[in-house]
Amino acid sequence: MVQFDLFGEVEQKLEERAKQRKEEASNPPKPPSALASRRKRIAFPGDPNRLAREVAENVIAAWFSHYGGNRMDVPLGTIAALSFFREPLVSDWLLTLEPAQLPPLLREIWGSQWMARPDLIEVARPLHDWVEEDPDEYQLRAVQAVIHTAIYNGLFDLTASGDPYERSEADVLSPLLTGLRHKSDKKWRGEYHTPSCVTDLMAEILVGADHGPAIREPALGSGGMFRSVAQTLRNRGLNPHDYTWFGNDIDPLATACAAVNAIIWDLGPRTVIWRADSLATDDAGLSTALAEREAVIKHRNAVVEQALFEHRASRMLHAFNQLLDGAAA
Repeated sequence: MVQFDLFGEVEQKLEERAKQRKEEASNPPKPPSALASRRKRIAFPGDPNRLAREVAENVIAAWFSHYGGNRMDVPLGTIAALSFFREPLVSDWLLTLEPAQLPPLLREIWGSQWMARPDLIEVARPLHDWVEEDPDEYQLRAVQAVIHTAIYNGLFDLTASGDPYERSEADVLSPLLTGLRHKSDKKWRGEYHTPSCVTDLMAEILVGADHGPAIREPALGSGGMFRSVAQTLRNRGLNPHDYTWFGNDIDPLATACAAVNAIIWDLGPRTVIWRADSLATDDAGLSTALAEREAVIKHRNAVVEQALFEHRASRMLHAFNQLLDGAAA
């Protein structure tokens, strides 16, 4: 019979803890660095939606104070790229980067996401095309300010979790998109995103046990309704990957944000998002979107196959050269 000395284990743990306290007392911790002291640590935000609004408000203020103008795509695309990180500690490294180092980093982030989800990253192109425009130093310093502000205000507490449920607690891009939009432009577009409390209630009412395998949203915005439905499914022990998600919007930036959010919220491989006017055609452009999606994925597969072929060819050429060098010797 196996016996457990519980009291002995507890006593040992207490002795180890006492020894640790003694060592900590003899070696007081160093004061935090300036960067670390300025950065907020909100591991589990009590109100994710409020934190998302605070992040957006501060990012908007940082962008307009350092750059201004009507380049909404730059701060939006920067925050979208940061939202792909799944390691909060990367913030310490990001804060050390100089402005000139940011374009290569952002290209790498978007490129790696394109390899995984080319269909969604192509839809999100309005958020990352600017990186290829060779932005000047003035603009890059504004991008740096946006990154620092987002980190200091807790962006990664909303987006860096490895748990998709925690990442889906709030939509960071929605308040940023609507806040960057000029009031007159927003009124002309009729762009008023439904509050999360309303979409959550709608999802609770509409998503039943007999809900079909597809979720359709013809006025997607940044994807708020998708977020609420996904969370409702998870709360009921269901997996969003088992459903097909169809969503479109007439605004390219909103559609791009929805595509990024689909990755952040992990809606699954059967997610189709496209830009189209739901009233313009019978199927709101769905057939065209499906054809374009298939073409993009086929192109990605060809790129991967070509890269693998070149890698194998390089290895074979290296081995052949080694044989030749050996024969010559």
